[in-house]
Amino acid sequence: MDVQSYFYKFLEPLSKELAYVARELENSIFTSPRTMLTHARVFVENILQQVIQKENLPNEPWTNLKERLDLLNEKGYLTSEVRDALHHVRQIGNKAAHDARMFRYSEALLSWESVYTIVKWYIEVYGPVDFTVPDYQDPTHRIEKAYDITELEVRLKSLEELLIASVQKPKEEPMHQETVATIVTNIPMEPEQPGFTTIRTLTYKGQTLDVPYFLRDAFLLPQRFEKSETFLIRLGAEQEARIMSELPNDLEGLYKHVKRFNEKNDENLFEELKIYIEEEKVRRKLLVERPGELFFFYKADYIVVTEELSKIPFTAEEFTGSPSLLRQLNEDQIATVGQLPQELVILAKYENVGIGTVEKLFEQLKEKSFQTVLT
Repeated sequence: MDVQSYFYKFLEPLSKELAYVARELENSIFTSPRTMLTHARVFVENILQQVIQKENLPNEPWTNLKERLDLLNEKGYLTSEVRDALHHVRQIGNKAAHDARMFRYSEALLSWESVYTIVKWYIEVYGPVDFTVPDYQDPTHRIEKAYDITELEVRLKSLEELLIASVQKPKEEPMHQETVATIVTNIPMEPEQPGFTTIRTLTYKGQTLDVPYFLRDAFLLPQRFEKSETFLIRLGAEQEARIMSELPNDLEGLYKHVKRFNEKNDENLFEELKIYIEEEKVRRKLLVERPGELFFFYKADYIVVTEELSKIPFTAEEFTGSPSLLRQLNEDQIATVGQLPQELVILAKYENVGIGTVEKLFEQLKEKSFQTVLT
Protein backbone atom coordinates (compact mmCIF):
# COMPACT_ATOMS: atom_id res chain seq x y z
CA MET A 1 0.00 0.00 0.00
CA ASP A 2 1.32 3.44 -0.93
CA VAL A 3 1.82 5.36 2.30
CA GLN A 4 0.48 8.50 0.58
CA SER A 5 -2.82 6.90 -0.49
CA TYR A 6 -5.42 4.49 0.87
CA PHE A 7 -8.62 2.88 -0.35
CA TYR A 8 -11.13 4.67 1.88
CA LYS A 9 -9.86 8.13 1.00
CA PHE A 10 -13.20 8.58 -0.79
CA LEU A 11 -14.87 8.73 2.65
CA GLU A 12 -13.10 11.94 3.66
CA PRO A 13 -15.79 14.34 2.34
CA LEU A 14 -18.41 12.45 4.40
CA SER A 15 -16.47 11.65 7.56
CA LYS A 16 -12.77 12.25 8.09
CA GLU A 17 -12.98 10.24 11.31
CA LEU A 18 -14.32 7.14 9.55
CA ALA A 19 -11.86 7.57 6.67
CA TYR A 20 -8.79 7.81 8.89
CA VAL A 21 -9.71 4.85 11.10
CA ALA A 22 -10.25 2.83 7.91
CA ARG A 23 -6.81 3.96 6.75
CA GLU A 24 -5.18 2.56 9.87
CA LEU A 25 -7.11 -0.70 9.50
CA GLU A 26 -5.65 -0.98 6.01
CA ASN A 27 -2.17 -0.26 7.40
CA SER A 28 -2.51 -3.10 9.90
CA ILE A 29 -3.74 -5.93 7.64
CA PHE A 30 -0.27 -7.24 6.78
CA THR A 31 1.49 -5.83 9.83
CA SER A 32 -0.78 -7.25 12.54
CA PRO A 33 -3.90 -9.17 11.46
CA ARG A 34 -4.97 -9.34 15.11
CA THR A 35 -4.93 -5.54 15.39
CA MET A 36 -6.98 -5.16 12.22
CA LEU A 37 -9.56 -7.72 13.35
CA THR A 38 -10.06 -6.29 16.84
CA HIS A 39 -10.30 -2.67 15.72
CA ALA A 40 -12.59 -3.44 12.77
CA ARG A 41 -15.28 -4.13 15.40
CA VAL A 42 -15.02 -0.55 16.68
CA PHE A 43 -15.24 0.77 13.13
CA VAL A 44 -18.44 -1.08 12.18
CA GLU A 45 -20.02 -0.51 15.59
CA ASN A 46 -19.61 3.21 15.04
CA ILE A 47 -21.39 2.92 11.69
CA LEU A 48 -24.28 1.14 13.42
CA GLN A 49 -24.46 3.89 16.04
CA GLN A 50 -24.78 6.44 13.26
CA VAL A 51 -27.55 4.42 11.63
CA ILE A 52 -29.41 4.14 14.95
CA GLN A 53 -29.17 7.92 15.38
CA LYS A 54 -30.42 8.59 11.87
CA GLU A 55 -33.38 6.24 12.42
CA ASN A 56 -34.14 7.78 15.84
CA LEU A 57 -33.88 4.40 17.57
CA PRO A 58 -32.89 3.97 21.24
CA ASN A 59 -29.11 3.92 21.60
CA GLU A 60 -28.10 3.22 25.17
CA PRO A 61 -24.38 3.80 25.92
CA TRP A 62 -24.01 0.34 27.48
CA THR A 63 -25.34 -1.43 24.36
CA ASN A 64 -22.72 -3.59 22.68
CA LEU A 65 -22.15 -4.38 19.00
CA LYS A 66 -24.29 -7.54 18.99
CA GLU A 67 -27.22 -5.77 20.64
CA ARG A 68 -27.07 -2.92 18.14
CA LEU A 69 -26.81 -5.41 15.29
CA ASP A 70 -29.82 -7.38 16.58
CA LEU A 71 -31.86 -4.19 17.05
CA LEU A 72 -31.35 -3.07 13.46
CA ASN A 73 -31.93 -6.57 12.14
CA GLU A 74 -35.21 -6.98 14.06
CA LYS A 75 -36.42 -3.60 12.77
CA GLY A 76 -35.71 -4.70 9.21
CA TYR A 77 -32.95 -2.23 8.40
CA LEU A 78 -30.32 -4.82 7.45
CA THR A 79 -30.13 -6.94 4.33
CA SER A 80 -29.04 -10.53 4.83
CA GLU A 81 -25.68 -9.77 3.17
CA VAL A 82 -24.98 -6.83 5.51
CA ARG A 83 -26.18 -8.76 8.57
CA ASP A 84 -23.82 -11.66 7.76
CA ALA A 85 -20.93 -9.24 7.15
CA LEU A 86 -21.54 -7.58 10.53
CA HIS A 87 -21.65 -10.92 12.30
CA HIS A 88 -18.41 -11.94 10.59
CA VAL A 89 -16.55 -8.78 11.68
CA ARG A 90 -17.95 -9.11 15.21
CA GLN A 91 -17.18 -12.81 15.67
CA ILE A 92 -13.66 -12.87 14.21
CA GLY A 93 -12.91 -9.62 16.08
CA ASN A 94 -13.97 -11.21 19.36
CA LYS A 95 -11.72 -14.19 18.67
CA ALA A 96 -8.78 -11.92 17.90
CA ALA A 97 -9.35 -10.04 21.16
CA HIS A 98 -9.31 -13.18 23.31
CA ASP A 99 -7.62 -16.04 21.45
CA ALA A 100 -3.83 -16.30 21.74
CA ARG A 101 -3.42 -18.18 18.46
CA MET A 102 -1.74 -16.61 15.44
CA PHE A 103 -4.20 -14.93 13.08
CA ARG A 104 -3.63 -15.15 9.34
CA TYR A 105 -3.53 -12.49 6.64
CA SER A 106 -6.39 -14.32 4.94
CA GLU A 107 -8.60 -13.78 8.00
CA ALA A 108 -7.83 -10.06 8.01
CA LEU A 109 -8.59 -9.89 4.28
CA LEU A 110 -11.97 -11.58 4.77
CA SER A 111 -12.82 -9.07 7.48
CA TRP A 112 -11.64 -6.27 5.17
CA GLU A 113 -14.12 -7.50 2.53
CA SER A 114 -16.92 -7.58 5.11
CA VAL A 115 -16.08 -4.04 6.18
CA TYR A 116 -16.44 -2.98 2.54
CA THR A 117 -19.89 -4.59 2.34
CA ILE A 118 -20.97 -2.67 5.45
CA VAL A 119 -19.52 0.67 4.30
CA LYS A 120 -21.07 0.33 0.83
CA TRP A 121 -24.51 -0.36 2.34
CA TYR A 122 -24.19 2.55 4.78
CA ILE A 123 -23.20 5.06 2.07
CA GLU A 124 -25.80 3.89 -0.44
CA VAL A 125 -28.63 3.99 2.11
CA TYR A 126 -27.66 6.96 4.29
CA GLY A 127 -25.14 8.91 2.22
CA PRO A 128 -25.63 11.51 -0.53
CA VAL A 129 -27.72 10.30 -3.47
CA ASP A 130 -25.05 11.27 -6.01
CA PHE A 131 -22.19 9.58 -4.11
CA THR A 132 -20.67 6.55 -5.83
CA VAL A 133 -18.79 3.95 -3.80
CA PRO A 134 -15.71 2.61 -5.68
CA ASP A 135 -15.44 -1.09 -6.42
CA TYR A 136 -13.76 -3.27 -3.80
CA GLN A 137 -9.96 -3.27 -3.83
CA ASP A 138 -7.53 -5.59 -2.07
CA PRO A 139 -4.79 -3.84 -0.06
CA THR A 140 -1.23 -4.12 -1.32
CA HIS A 141 1.37 -5.86 0.81
CA ARG A 142 4.21 -3.35 1.31
CA ILE A 143 6.11 -4.69 4.31
CA GLU A 144 8.88 -2.08 4.01
CA LYS A 145 6.26 0.56 4.84
CA ALA A 146 4.86 -1.37 7.78
CA TYR A 147 4.04 0.18 11.13
CA ASP A 148 5.17 -1.48 14.34
CA ILE A 149 2.31 -3.07 16.31
CA THR A 150 2.60 -0.62 19.22
CA GLU A 151 2.58 2.36 16.87
CA LEU A 152 -0.51 0.99 15.11
CA GLU A 153 -2.34 0.70 18.42
CA VAL A 154 -1.52 4.31 19.31
CA ARG A 155 -2.74 5.57 15.93
CA LEU A 156 -5.95 3.55 15.99
CA LYS A 157 -6.90 4.43 19.55
CA SER A 158 -6.44 8.17 19.03
CA LEU A 159 -8.49 8.12 15.83
CA GLU A 160 -11.18 5.93 17.40
CA GLU A 161 -11.57 8.46 20.22
CA LEU A 162 -12.31 11.14 17.64
CA LEU A 163 -14.67 8.81 15.80
CA ILE A 164 -16.62 8.04 18.98
CA ALA A 165 -16.74 11.72 19.95
CA SER A 166 -18.13 12.63 16.53
CA VAL A 167 -21.11 10.30 17.07
CA GLN A 168 -21.75 11.10 20.72
CA LYS A 169 -22.21 14.87 20.30
CA PRO A 170 -25.94 15.76 20.64
CA LYS A 171 -27.78 16.64 17.43
CA GLU A 172 -29.31 19.75 18.98
CA GLU A 173 -25.87 21.01 20.02
CA PRO A 174 -23.76 21.32 16.88
CA MET A 175 -20.05 21.71 17.42
CA HIS A 176 -18.66 25.22 17.60
CA GLN A 177 -16.37 26.06 14.70
CA GLU A 178 -13.34 26.18 17.03
CA THR A 179 -14.05 22.63 18.24
CA VAL A 180 -14.40 21.33 14.70
CA ALA A 181 -11.13 23.00 13.77
CA THR A 182 -9.40 21.41 16.76
CA ILE A 183 -10.61 17.91 15.86
CA VAL A 184 -9.63 18.26 12.21
CA THR A 185 -6.21 19.62 13.22
CA ASN A 186 -5.59 16.68 15.55
CA ILE A 187 -6.36 14.16 12.82
CA PRO A 188 -3.31 13.57 10.58
CA MET A 189 -4.45 14.82 7.16
CA GLU A 190 -1.91 12.57 5.44
CA PRO A 191 -0.63 9.29 6.89
CA GLU A 192 2.82 9.70 8.39
CA GLN A 193 5.69 7.45 7.45
CA PRO A 194 5.97 4.49 9.84
CA GLY A 195 7.77 5.58 12.99
CA PHE A 196 6.57 9.20 12.95
CA THR A 197 3.46 8.79 15.08
CA THR A 198 3.67 10.82 18.30
CA ILE A 199 4.25 8.34 21.13
CA ARG A 200 4.54 10.86 23.98
CA THR A 201 4.76 14.61 24.63
CA LEU A 202 7.44 16.30 26.72
CA THR A 203 6.66 19.58 28.46
CA TYR A 204 8.65 22.39 30.03
CA LYS A 205 6.98 25.47 31.56
CA GLY A 206 3.98 25.35 29.27
CA GLN A 207 5.93 24.39 26.14
CA THR A 208 5.37 21.01 24.49
CA LEU A 209 7.53 18.74 22.36
CA ASP A 210 6.19 15.68 20.53
CA VAL A 211 8.39 12.56 20.51
CA PRO A 212 7.90 10.32 17.42
CA TYR A 213 7.60 6.58 17.86
CA PHE A 214 10.97 5.77 16.27
CA LEU A 215 12.71 7.79 19.01
CA ARG A 216 10.81 6.18 21.88
CA ASP A 217 13.89 4.41 23.27
CA ALA A 218 16.60 6.35 21.43
CA PHE A 219 19.98 6.64 23.14
CA LEU A 220 20.64 10.28 24.03
CA LEU A 221 24.27 10.59 23.02
CA PRO A 222 25.62 13.45 25.15
CA GLN A 223 27.87 14.74 22.36
CA ARG A 224 24.75 15.56 20.31
CA PHE A 225 23.80 18.19 22.92
CA GLU A 226 26.40 20.95 22.90
CA LYS A 227 25.06 22.93 25.88
CA SER A 228 23.80 19.88 27.78
CA GLU A 229 26.63 17.39 27.24
CA THR A 230 27.96 17.46 30.82
CA PHE A 231 24.42 17.62 32.22
CA LEU A 232 23.44 14.45 30.33
CA ILE A 233 26.63 12.65 31.36
CA ARG A 234 25.92 13.40 35.04
CA LEU A 235 22.27 12.39 34.67
CA GLY A 236 23.37 9.18 32.98
CA ALA A 237 25.59 8.35 35.94
CA GLU A 238 22.43 8.52 38.09
CA GLN A 239 20.57 6.30 35.60
CA GLU A 240 18.49 9.27 34.45
CA ALA A 241 18.05 10.44 30.84
CA ARG A 242 20.29 7.83 29.22
CA ILE A 243 17.53 7.05 26.71
CA MET A 244 14.49 9.03 25.62
CA SER A 245 12.05 6.85 27.56
CA GLU A 246 13.89 7.66 30.82
CA LEU A 247 13.07 11.34 30.49
CA PRO A 248 10.10 12.47 32.62
CA ASN A 249 7.11 13.88 30.74
CA ASP A 250 7.74 17.22 32.47
CA LEU A 251 11.39 18.30 32.33
CA GLU A 252 10.97 21.01 34.93
CA GLY A 253 13.02 20.03 37.98
CA LEU A 254 15.11 17.39 36.20
CA TYR A 255 18.26 19.18 37.38
CA LYS A 256 17.46 18.20 40.98
CA HIS A 257 18.69 14.64 40.27
CA VAL A 258 22.29 15.85 40.12
CA LYS A 259 24.36 18.37 42.09
CA ARG A 260 25.57 21.77 40.91
CA PHE A 261 23.01 22.20 38.11
CA ASN A 262 20.01 24.50 37.92
CA GLU A 263 16.83 25.42 36.03
CA LYS A 264 18.83 26.80 33.11
CA ASN A 265 20.12 23.30 32.42
CA ASP A 266 16.54 21.99 32.15
CA GLU A 267 15.71 24.83 29.75
CA ASN A 268 18.81 24.19 27.61
CA LEU A 269 18.09 20.48 27.40
CA PHE A 270 14.49 21.08 26.32
CA GLU A 271 15.61 23.48 23.57
CA GLU A 272 18.31 21.09 22.37
CA LEU A 273 15.84 18.19 22.37
CA LYS A 274 13.77 20.17 19.86
CA ILE A 275 16.79 20.41 17.56
CA TYR A 276 17.73 16.77 18.14
CA ILE A 277 14.25 15.48 17.24
CA GLU A 278 14.08 17.55 14.05
CA GLU A 279 17.54 16.34 13.00
CA GLU A 280 16.54 12.75 13.69
CA LYS A 281 13.37 13.12 11.61
CA VAL A 282 15.47 14.24 8.65
CA ARG A 283 17.81 11.29 9.12
CA ARG A 284 14.95 8.81 9.45
CA LYS A 285 13.34 10.00 6.20
CA LEU A 286 16.70 9.80 4.44
CA LEU A 287 17.29 6.21 5.57
CA VAL A 288 13.77 5.19 4.52
CA GLU A 289 14.01 6.87 1.11
CA ARG A 290 17.52 5.55 0.40
CA PRO A 291 17.67 2.02 1.83
CA GLY A 292 20.93 0.12 1.65
CA GLU A 293 23.12 3.24 1.62
CA LEU A 294 25.66 4.26 4.26
CA PHE A 295 25.76 7.80 5.62
CA PHE A 296 27.93 9.89 7.92
CA PHE A 297 25.91 12.33 10.02
CA TYR A 298 27.05 15.53 11.62
CA LYS A 299 24.31 17.58 13.30
CA ALA A 300 21.76 18.39 10.55
CA ASP A 301 24.10 17.53 7.67
CA TYR A 302 25.14 14.22 6.11
CA ILE A 303 27.46 12.61 3.57
CA VAL A 304 26.74 9.57 1.40
CA VAL A 305 29.58 7.08 1.90
CA THR A 306 30.54 5.74 -1.51
CA GLU A 307 32.93 2.85 -2.00
CA GLU A 308 35.64 5.23 -3.18
CA LEU A 309 35.24 7.50 -0.17
CA SER A 310 35.30 4.58 2.25
CA LYS A 311 38.71 3.43 0.94
CA ILE A 312 40.53 6.71 1.67
CA PRO A 313 43.15 6.12 4.40
CA PHE A 314 43.54 8.22 7.50
CA THR A 315 46.95 9.74 6.86
CA ALA A 316 48.43 13.19 7.44
CA GLU A 317 48.60 13.63 3.65
CA GLU A 318 44.87 13.05 3.21
CA PHE A 319 43.63 14.82 6.36
CA THR A 320 45.55 17.86 7.52
CA GLY A 321 45.27 19.83 10.74
CA SER A 322 44.13 17.05 13.09
CA PRO A 323 47.23 15.02 14.06
CA SER A 324 45.90 14.08 17.52
CA LEU A 325 42.64 12.71 16.07
CA LEU A 326 44.46 10.78 13.32
CA ARG A 327 46.83 9.21 15.83
CA GLN A 328 44.04 8.07 18.12
CA LEU A 329 41.97 6.72 15.22
CA ASN A 330 44.92 4.64 14.09
CA GLU A 331 45.48 3.43 17.65
CA ASP A 332 41.87 2.20 17.61
CA GLN A 333 42.58 0.45 14.29
CA ILE A 334 40.36 2.84 12.34
CA ALA A 335 42.57 3.09 9.27
CA THR A 336 40.14 4.13 6.52
CA VAL A 337 37.12 6.42 6.18
CA GLY A 338 34.71 3.51 5.88
CA GLN A 339 35.52 2.41 9.45
CA LEU A 340 34.28 5.66 11.02
CA PRO A 341 31.12 5.58 13.13
CA GLN A 342 27.99 6.77 11.36
CA GLU A 343 27.47 9.45 14.04
CA LEU A 344 30.61 11.56 13.74
CA VAL A 345 30.13 13.58 16.94
CA ILE A 346 31.19 10.41 18.79
CA LEU A 347 34.75 11.28 17.74
CA ALA A 348 34.69 14.15 20.22
CA LYS A 349 35.24 11.53 22.93
CA TYR A 350 38.95 11.41 22.06
CA GLU A 351 41.47 13.29 24.16
CA ASN A 352 42.13 16.86 22.96
CA VAL A 353 39.49 16.46 20.24
CA GLY A 354 36.69 19.01 20.44
CA ILE A 355 33.59 19.51 18.37
CA GLY A 356 35.51 21.97 16.19
CA THR A 357 37.95 19.24 15.17
CA VAL A 358 35.08 16.92 14.29
CA GLU A 359 33.44 19.64 12.21
CA LYS A 360 36.71 20.20 10.35
CA LEU A 361 36.97 16.46 9.60
CA PHE A 362 33.39 16.45 8.36
CA GLU A 363 34.11 19.32 5.96
CA GLN A 364 37.19 17.49 4.66
CA LEU A 365 35.13 14.34 4.15
CA LYS A 366 32.48 16.33 2.32
CA GLU A 367 35.11 17.82 0.01
CA LYS A 368 36.60 14.38 -0.70
CA SER A 369 33.12 13.00 -1.35
CA PHE A 370 32.62 15.71 -3.97
CA GLN A 371 36.00 14.93 -5.52
CA THR A 372 35.22 11.20 -5.81
CA VAL A 373 32.03 12.06 -7.68
CA LEU A 374 33.95 14.25 -10.16
CA THR A 375 36.56 11.57 -10.82
